[in-house]
Amino acid sequence: MTTAITAWRAAFNATVITPLAQTPGRVALAIIGIALGVALGVAVHVINASALNEFGRAMHSLAGEADIVIRGPRGGFAEDLYPRVAHLPQVQAASPALEIEAHIAGRRETLIVMGVDPFRAAQVQPALIGDISADVLKLFDPRAILITTAAADAFGHSIAIVVGASTVELNVIGVVASDSAGRRFGLMDISSAQWTFAQLGRLNRIDVRVRAGTDVAAFQSELQRMLPPGVQAMTPDDDAARAANITRAYRVNLDMLALVALLTGAFVVFATQYLALLRRRQELALLRALGVTRRSLLFLLLCEAAIVGIIGATLGLVAGVALAVIGVERFDSDLGAGYFATLTPALLIAWRPLCAFFALGVGAALLGALAPARNAANRPPAAALKAGDEQAERRRGPVWPGLSLVAVGAALAGAPPVFSLPLFGYAAVAALLLGTMLLMPRVVTAVVQRLPALKTVSFELATAQLAGTPRQVSISTASIVASFSLMVAMLIMVVSFRGSLDAWLARMLPADLYVRSSAGGETAFLTPEEQRRIASLPGVDQTQFVRSRTLLLAPDRPPVVLLARTVEAQSADRTLPLTSQAITPREDQPPPVWVSEIAADLYGWRVGDEVRLPLSESPPAFTVAGVWRDYARQSGAIVIDRGLYVRLTGDRLVTDAAVTLAPGASSSKVAMSLRERFDSAGIEIIPTAELRARSLKIFDRTFAITYALEAAAVVIGLFGVGISFSAQTLARRREFGMLRHIGMTRRQIGTMLATEGALTASIGAVAGLALGFCQSLILVHVVNRQSFHWTMDLSIPWLALGGLTVTLIAASAITSTVSGRRAMSEEAVHAVREDW
Repeated sequence: MTTAITAWRAAFNATVITPLAQTPGRVALAIIGIALGVALGVAVHVINASALNEFGRAMHSLAGEADIVIRGPRGGFAEDLYPRVAHLPQVQAASPALEIEAHIAGRRETLIVMGVDPFRAAQVQPALIGDISADVLKLFDPRAILITTAAADAFGHSIAIVVGASTVELNVIGVVASDSAGRRFGLMDISSAQWTFAQLGRLNRIDVRVRAGTDVAAFQSELQRMLPPGVQAMTPDDDAARAANITRAYRVNLDMLALVALLTGAFVVFATQYLALLRRRQELALLRALGVTRRSLLFLLLCEAAIVGIIGATLGLVAGVALAVIGVERFDSDLGAGYFATLTPALLIAWRPLCAFFALGVGAALLGALAPARNAANRPPAAALKAGDEQAERRRGPVWPGLSLVAVGAALAGAPPVFSLPLFGYAAVAALLLGTMLLMPRVVTAVVQRLPALKTVSFELATAQLAGTPRQVSISTASIVASFSLMVAMLIMVVSFRGSLDAWLARMLPADLYVRSSAGGETAFLTPEEQRRIASLPGVDQTQFVRSRTLLLAPDRPPVVLLARTVEAQSADRTLPLTSQAITPREDQPPPVWVSEIAADLYGWRVGDEVRLPLSESPPAFTVAGVWRDYARQSGAIVIDRGLYVRLTGDRLVTDAAVTLAPGASSSKVAMSLRERFDSAGIEIIPTAELRARSLKIFDRTFAITYALEAAAVVIGLFGVGISFSAQTLARRREFGMLRHIGMTRRQIGTMLATEGALTASIGAVAGLALGFCQSLILVHVVNRQSFHWTMDLSIPWLALGGLTVTLIAASAITSTVSGRRAMSEEAVHAVREDW
């Protein structure tokens, strides 16, 4: 037994510990590859989980002990619904509320303000009222507001909000001591809130606690039947889930990008392990000859990979938490997308997800090492002990697995979404990547055989080396193809999206100047008198006014934005970027509305369908006359002609004004005149160029984390390139020694290596370009469409792709030459001595 343990310990040291100690550079780069992938995944998950947790806590804090939440649109519903609900026999207590997202004057930020009856709220939401019960009379001051700690940190103790086109000062009387402290939130008396926000007689929320023994689901259905159109009864969990669903596609896409970075790290491990084991083939064959079984050798080699994975995953966990802290500070809790703009969450670090990412990191290392380890364990010892055994690497695998995966990827690209997520689209990207990897030996052989002969020793030897070792070359190109194809696909997708957004902004912003009652929130508006003042200004030729409000159409979906603007049914394509054929309703059909792509997908609307919108007690019917592209409202939008909207609702308020200047008029002078006539803190006056630039800046901020994830994956891939070339050149030191013996100079060998590196990188870059283009088609037309429900026009940045390709080839040539210096530094006689 002692002898067996000693032998096993010796084999473990020789196979696992010694190689790790002798090649610290290779091990370090493999660890970094795994650590980066794990760190990105952990950071994205921790930030998203923290934001969702804080959001859920805030939603439950607002609901308190309520069993059902009655919600209406921003415009609310008549407050006489409250007594009807409160007097139902199933209701123990009900708390009326007016929940408003108020725009902070002079800032591009908002504050959630909730007006409540303190005495009713104490019965349903006791934690919301907190410590003010003794001083509740202070809340009855018309300008008094309680705020959370996050709001106090952000805005101080005196808050100016925009109401209409003016500002109103609110006095902070204390801090809300509740579970919603991480949300920027304020609490007012309901009467004060109704008066302050010009919502007299209106509510948009009622929190209901039912009596013991009441069937909540049955009562919810009964309650829904008595509610007016556009008002929904839901549970607090439904309410939180509905809001969280808005961010799901964005969060899943970030998670997938993080996993791609981890997959690229697995390719790094694969390349390093394969070439390292090829270099150690005689050592491993000797262990086999001494009695180590194939299974034992496989286990030992996987132990080496597991150690790399454990170290990398551990470092990744630590780095991921640190990145999460930095990410919240730099990109907010929604990573720059604007979904959780009113949240300042505390980081939620749960051990189960961290264990899962740790397992993914170790699993990626084992997965990357599995094929090389099996190949090394299965190699016959007698053949491996001979010099020149590397000739076995000339063998090429069958072509059908690669072609099959490519075909599967193409088929999956056309599959529908699963739970509104493009899971098959992601699977298609992975299948195309793996299929291309398997086909690379064939591609390398076909390309090298067709290279022109330059009649130089260095070039001939370089092409002969590539043709003779297609498997090694394909391994070297694996990291290039994986990282470069990802970079190409993401670059094409982002450029396509940005170009489509720019074209969309040009279409949607045709005027010279825009007057916006608010950069955010829902408390700002322009009255008819203020509209006349804008239209009558000197230098103004035309004005178009837009009214924006929300409609709640379904309990499990976010509110849809209704845009009332001037649209002529016969020429709607002049006003809206239609993506479908437009129709003009007949005289016997309801009047037209135009729905965004998102709204059409979420509600299953098609051109010609009849829909009802809750604009009044008896929802009027409309005909879907067209589908248009909208990048601004992720929950969906509906456009209605403003004249029709005013006739149906009597609402003459607007939220935006598009100003077209008269010929020769100065934009700066007209803007100055507008500022003189309005409270400058209450409205925004923006030239079109500035508005477009601001929108594109928001786009870049939203995609900043995407750029970071892409860059990390590319860096990991370039690590793999350097490792591959370094391992190959070290394994060929005998070859270099022999070439020196027969008269080749160091310069010629360096030229040969540079040629090999450039040719290998060229093959990988061309394959990466082709694969990246195919992946970009899936990202643009499948993943993006199924995730966010909008379309975009494909744009290919030829100049940027050309520059990246040239840079990659040059870097690979330099890397090959530098990697060969160590092998060429040995004396030629020493390099070939082991063959004597």
